[in-house]
Amino acid sequence: MSTLKRIPLAAIALVAIGLAVGLTLQGAPGASTATAAPAVAGAPAAAPAGELRSYADVAERTMPAVVNIATDKPADSDFQHPFMDDPTFRRFFNMPDDEAHRGQDRVERSMGSGIVISSDGYILTNNHVVENATKIKVTFEGEREYEAKVIGTDPPTDVALLKIEAKGLPTIEVADSAKLRIGDQVMAIGNPFGVGQTITMGIVSALGRNIGLTDYADFIQTDASINPGNSGGALVNMEGKLVGMNSAILSRSGGSMGIGFSIPANMAMKVVASLKSDGEVKRAYLGVLPQPVDQSLADYYGMDKPRGVLVAQVNDDTPAAAAGVKEGDIILTVDDRPINTPNALRNLISLSDVGHPARVQVLRDGKEREIVVKLGRLPDQPVAGNTPAVQEKEDDTTLVGVTVRPLTDRVRAMASLPETVQGLLVTEVAATSNAAGEGLAEGDVIVEINRMPVSTLSEFQAALARTPDKPVFMRVYKPQVRQNVFLAVPR
Repeated sequence: MSTLKRIPLAAIALVAIGLAVGLTLQGAPGASTATAAPAVAGAPAAAPAGELRSYADVAERTMPAVVNIATDKPADSDFQHPFMDDPTFRRFFNMPDDEAHRGQDRVERSMGSGIVISSDGYILTNNHVVENATKIKVTFEGEREYEAKVIGTDPPTDVALLKIEAKGLPTIEVADSAKLRIGDQVMAIGNPFGVGQTITMGIVSALGRNIGLTDYADFIQTDASINPGNSGGALVNMEGKLVGMNSAILSRSGGSMGIGFSIPANMAMKVVASLKSDGEVKRAYLGVLPQPVDQSLADYYGMDKPRGVLVAQVNDDTPAAAAGVKEGDIILTVDDRPINTPNALRNLISLSDVGHPARVQVLRDGKEREIVVKLGRLPDQPVAGNTPAVQEKEDDTTLVGVTVRPLTDRVRAMASLPETVQGLLVTEVAATSNAAGEGLAEGDVIVEINRMPVSTLSEFQAALARTPDKPVFMRVYKPQVRQNVFLAVPR
């Protein structure tokens, strides 16, 4: 089974691999010779015989600015081998055997990589490289070591900023990672398995990946070999400019399998600017629950193809509510940048300045309109708890595969639903039905059908009859997450 792994240093077994290479030397006895082809006028000069394409210039320009990071962290003290408390064992290994040294906390040493982003000692790395570290040592390739201090960390993006006391350090120029294209060549630089600074080559395999490893994710996927110890290392383009910071791998074995992930330079540097100035990241927010637009929703809205994100819920007292964003709107662009996934919307808004007047283009009632939303600062939000759902049968099946019943006081109490939720309780959904395929589940509450509130079976049937040739568009309350979502169920 494949697993996603952040990439700290791991212990490995070294295996020697022999490679036999056959060579044919010009002029050697028995070597064949070829007649040179005549030069063609106006044709570009051919590369000298035997010359190979090299990435040495890119490596030479960037490697000096990638450093090794060694950390001391408190080890998990839940388990300690019983021999560690045996006096004979401790004396044999010349370990102190007095009360002051017994039961001491053990230290775990790990290694990663970092990127020098300013000549006066600021270093970019992953949060998971330095998290909980009691000591951080930065080493330049073949040069002296420095003690580093943490300026700030941002676990939601897995970014950390360090500082060492030094001047005139080599740096890497930062590129605009938004200009990366799938298929671009990239080079990964780091300290895999602690063997020393290493470079690997590959291409950009995909962009905008969200692998569930961080709260805010917009990963660059690459097949450049990334291994444990590469965390915090540089991903550079063929101009020798920084486009990303290596962060995670998808692997069955713990080693590279050609699927590595890097944090885009634009996101990392935006976080760094906040950490450098404030020691924390102040995130902006809209106050909406976005939902992907699938083909069924696109058909309902009359779009030729899925695009944008649907506003499933607008929270009270939020920037979106104040600006007039409504549930059922489809957000198409923000500040002229296309939005096609909830993750893209979240990343763009969260890294905008608090107070920024964002220009939000929405589709509402078949027409596009622009709404200016003054972004607020994201407050701390508690995680919604789970609410148990009740499953009882009722005899109404006017939506194929779906059984509903009115919300009586008894049913509401059994389902632990708040008084503010009005609608029809879903008591059964056939596993093979279109409704199940679109995400409707037992215990959900159907609040609206085709923009009409429904709380009785007759209202439910009348709303279904309004648009017999279109998908059934419904607003549904999900008790498990205490949120509304929109579903478009094909007939």
